[in-house]
Amino acid sequence: MASGKQSKQSLLTVLVAFGANIVVALAKTAAAVITGSASMVAEAAHSWADSGNEVFLLQAERRAARPSDDLHPSGYGREAYVWSLFAAVGLFTAGAVVSILHGLSQLGTGEPNSDYLINYLVLAIAFVFESVSFLQSFRQARSKAAERDTGTLEHVLSTSNPTLRAVFAEDAAALIGLVVAFLGVLLHELTGNAVYDAAGSILVGILLAVVAFVLIDRNRRFLLGEPAPDRVQQAALATLLQHPEVDRVTYLHLEYVGPERVFLVAAVDLVGDDKESDVADDLYAVAEALERNEHVAEAVLTLSRRGAPSLVPREADTQELR
Repeated sequence: MASGKQSKQSLLTVLVAFGANIVVALAKTAAAVITGSASMVAEAAHSWADSGNEVFLLQAERRAARPSDDLHPSGYGREAYVWSLFAAVGLFTAGAVVSILHGLSQLGTGEPNSDYLINYLVLAIAFVFESVSFLQSFRQARSKAAERDTGTLEHVLSTSNPTLRAVFAEDAAALIGLVVAFLGVLLHELTGNAVYDAAGSILVGILLAVVAFVLIDRNRRFLLGEPAPDRVQQAALATLLQHPEVDRVTYLHLEYVGPERVFLVAAVDLVGDDKESDVADDLYAVAEALERNEHVAEAVLTLSRRGAPSLVPREADTQELR
């Protein structure tokens, strides 16, 4: 499983998002009922979808944290991607589809004037709460990105932590959606034409659909078996070569089996010319040493075939495996 600090930070991010979404969803629902605004209906559907998704993400954190056993020697980390996939599908069906269909149904209906002040107040309150949630996920993403010397957005898209990606994406979409809804309500008030409010609902739905498809695709990739990036491959290679029993490495494959947890397979040449029983013990000892790293769920080592070319780290100061 992921480190305790990482797991607690992800859990806090999800809980902050869940609390913010519940408060915002109630406020938006009340405003939608009072004013009849199509944009507010879309925003209410968005927030309720996000609230439901946080339940899936909490389940993802809990289920993925279970320790490995005989049936699952690599642990249960992939459950995080299963439940995060459910959350992404929920965002599409309960958020995007409802918003788009409601907006289409309101086109040309001659929606009466709404109490615009209520809409503006609720949108402002929602923006504050969503900003708090977004800042929590942004801080976590920026911290991890700094550790890996990469951009925050790049880390969010590539990270093996699906709950961080989901909360970050949903909160960012929520803030953009609030701006779109505000413009829809404002143009409705200024022109008296309800088509702008309906268009706001449709645009919010399209935004949610795009975010949902990105999240669905990322979780699909990790469920199929996402290989670790070159940075992690290089760190693992350096770690192997630092072991006193390992002379060279000819094959190395790392695949994510959970948030920041990899399954490692390698072919190595060992130092010396020990007999077969001793070689087996040496391979087991190296694999056991690798598995003491919290980011290695399981390591499987075999001997290199004769004449196989060696893998050589490209950087002399390769980062530690994480």
